[in-house]
Amino acid sequence: MTTIFLFCALVGGTIMLCQFVLTLLGLGGHDLVDAGHGGLDLDHDVGPDVAHDAEGHGHGMGEAQGEDNAHQHSSTWLFGVITFRTLVAAITFFGLAGMAARSAELSLVNQLLIGLACGIGAMYLVHWLMSLMYRLSEDNTVRINRAIGREGMVYLPVPAGRTGPGKIQLRLQGRMMEYEAVTAAPANLPTGARVVVVGVVGGHVLEVAPAEMQAVAATEA
Repeated sequence: MTTIFLFCALVGGTIMLCQFVLTLLGLGGHDLVDAGHGGLDLDHDVGPDVAHDAEGHGHGMGEAQGEDNAHQHSSTWLFGVITFRTLVAAITFFGLAGMAARSAELSLVNQLLIGLACGIGAMYLVHWLMSLMYRLSEDNTVRINRAIGREGMVYLPVPAGRTGPGKIQLRLQGRMMEYEAVTAAPANLPTGARVVVVGVVGGHVLEVAPAEMQAVAATEA
């Protein structure tokens, strides 16, 4: 078993080191995305099945189908945890823990149990860390589409009739952001005017309308 433990520790540790270096170089970002999307895909995969099971309850099959759905949910979640990165971590810590247990002169069974426990623990820990990093990365990315419907203030005058861009400031995802903006309003929007974002033009330019006009339109609707 010493050879197996040593092989797992060396091979797994080498791959983990390479992954770490690639991540520092910005070449391992897809692993982070895959880890984060595991939970999202789970919702899409399970959702239709849950709905299908709910319909089956009316036909006297609710209890059996509920058990099947719970089993499928746990299985899908398990496969969501298993990625190349988490498997590498599991193999590495299986080898390291096994070698430590063998150095302590524990029995073969205890060596295997300790190695498996540490390997599974490392796999779930890495999965949790990657999911956390993905969520933090996603939360810190300001999405301009979320500006639609929000109110802001004109920073640089916005010409009327979409004849040119001005600039506005608004709070988006907890930050004070500044964007170029155009307007279809018949009059220029001066500095300090309150506006409402009604659309996104060209990916990074917002279309705005005077807040008063939007309030009147909402009242008439």
